[in-house]
Amino acid sequence: MTFPKWLVWARDLQALAQSGLTYAESPFDRERYESIRQIAAEMMAAGSAADMERVLDLFTRQDGYATPKIVVRAAVFDERQRILLVREVLDHDRWTLPGGWADVNLSPVENTVKEVREESGYDVRVTRLAAVWDRDRQGHPPAPFSCYTLYFICELTGGQAQTSVETSEIGWFGPDEIPADLSLGRVLPQQIARMFDHVRNPGLPTDFD
Repeated sequence: MTFPKWLVWARDLQALAQSGLTYAESPFDRERYESIRQIAAEMMAAGSAADMERVLDLFTRQDGYATPKIVVRAAVFDERQRILLVREVLDHDRWTLPGGWADVNLSPVENTVKEVREESGYDVRVTRLAAVWDRDRQGHPPAPFSCYTLYFICELTGGQAQTSVETSEIGWFGPDEIPADLSLGRVLPQQIARMFDHVRNPGLPTDFD
């Protein structure tokens, strides 16, 4: 996978600035790192056609040592081996696997169960970790931060379909029924196909980049 150079450079500069501002004690060093952060925001905005002030605000709100962000995604299957998808309101009602940013003080499994319940109304049990994928190396559209996504196979245990402030529709789909209008920033067709592989063959090892 080849990333746009502007994306790699902007992220590297942002991470350097964020980590530098965390540990720098000299006001002169802090001023230099703030300048680097400004350059990173300008570079990100120029490459993505985003509003520079919004990008700078996003970068400024990051603190601590810069590390990749973590997302969890749930591949929930019913007794007919259909997969659960939800329409994501924040992405023009496109379909995706339930999930989102991992919250602090919750384990990856707890985060996954919570996201499914909040976005679909269903209760699930996580059975295994299917994949840990680097967002960029999978071919998703460019995003401001480096991100790892954890994909968990889940079985349905209860609840009932219920939309939320995040979702507008809930559905179950077979492998040949996956909607075309997927939220590609969240999940890709080949990733969903791989989840079907995992549920058909529980002996498959965890995928990773």
